[in-house]
Amino acid sequence: MALSFPNSAFSQVTALARLRSVHTAFAWLHGNPKTIMDLQAEVVAIPAPPFGEQARAEWLAARFANAGLSNVETDAASNVFGWLPAAKLPPENTGPVVVLSAHLDTVFPAGTPLNPKMNGDRIEAPGACDNCAGVAGVLAIAHALIQSHTELAVPLIFLGNVGEEGEGDLRGVRQLYQQEALAGRIAAHIVLDGAGADSAVTQALGSRRYRVTVTGPGGHSFTDAGTPNPITALVSALAVLAETRLPEEPRTTLNLGTIQGGTSVNSIPESAQASVDFRSTSTDQLLRLEVALHRAVEDAVDHWNAQAKSAAAGGRGLLAFKIDKIGDRPAAQLPADSPLLEALRAVDRHLGLRTELRLGSTDANIPLSLGIPSLSLGAGGEGGGAHTLAEWYSAKDRETGLKRVLLLALAMTEWAAEQ
Repeated sequence: MALSFPNSAFSQVTALARLRSVHTAFAWLHGNPKTIMDLQAEVVAIPAPPFGEQARAEWLAARFANAGLSNVETDAASNVFGWLPAAKLPPENTGPVVVLSAHLDTVFPAGTPLNPKMNGDRIEAPGACDNCAGVAGVLAIAHALIQSHTELAVPLIFLGNVGEEGEGDLRGVRQLYQQEALAGRIAAHIVLDGAGADSAVTQALGSRRYRVTVTGPGGHSFTDAGTPNPITALVSALAVLAETRLPEEPRTTLNLGTIQGGTSVNSIPESAQASVDFRSTSTDQLLRLEVALHRAVEDAVDHWNAQAKSAAAGGRGLLAFKIDKIGDRPAAQLPADSPLLEALRAVDRHLGLRTELRLGSTDANIPLSLGIPSLSLGAGGEGGGAHTLAEWYSAKDRETGLKRVLLLALAMTEWAAEQ
């Protein structure tokens, strides 16, 4: 049942933890480690490459329904939703909700061999920790709350979203916050990403990513000598960009990620392409680097076009360029006095944990940028080798991490009901 809590966040969490239903939920987590690991083993064996998460989404929708969640649906982006309604609110209620989410996608391209290997409470496979641990955690919390008949003060939305990794550019969570039916209703958003129970990402690292393309007429390396070369112009621009001075504070990084182009060693290429990644805790620094990128590319193309105009063979055509933004993750931070952070500290105190606040780029970037209380947590256990073929996850002490998530989610539903 919903409670009228004292003002102290710790008192609120303590009162929640004393409820018989919460004890029962904890007992379900304690008694079902194999069930949770079996779910994780199932999902890790289903490919979910960038922009190819549909099969994993179908699996999760079926598991949400089997767990007993209401209104299970999959949207156009392949996000999967399941609702746990509030006990005392009518189905047509349009008040606040709390979201608990985990991303479905991995960094691994289609065709990557998965072949999960189980060894006791340890699983080895690409994506085993990031983010099959989070997906299994979301399902475990759903089962625990439903099996214990825990009553919520406001609805809790369980979400498996697409597009967190790489060029997915957080498209799944962006889609969530564009839904008219949920506009203004999401009071708090807890993201489960990877393993652990000792840290939380509360500062969103901003990033902007670009694809730079330079094109030209191309030709034979000897007979068409003097024709402007897209690779020459592109590498000239990148060399200038790489010399851009970066501040120590706020921490800002620049990475030249990929470069490609050309058809043979004796051909002047018709195109060249590169991808560039900027990251910073400051939106102003990201804007400064964007300007530097445009200036470097434009100056390089102008320079080599001018060289071609003055050459004997320069009449075959000139270079052109295009810069496409392929990623834009906003920078933001959870305020120090946020009720979500206060609730997390209270949960830690109750469970005897200590959370380190960290900087990172996660699905929480989007709600944080919108001023919605949000953070990203591990789903318990241990993991390593993220984004490699040797990735692994161990369920050792997963239970503590899931208790942390469950108590925090319940505390935020109580807080949301009072707003």
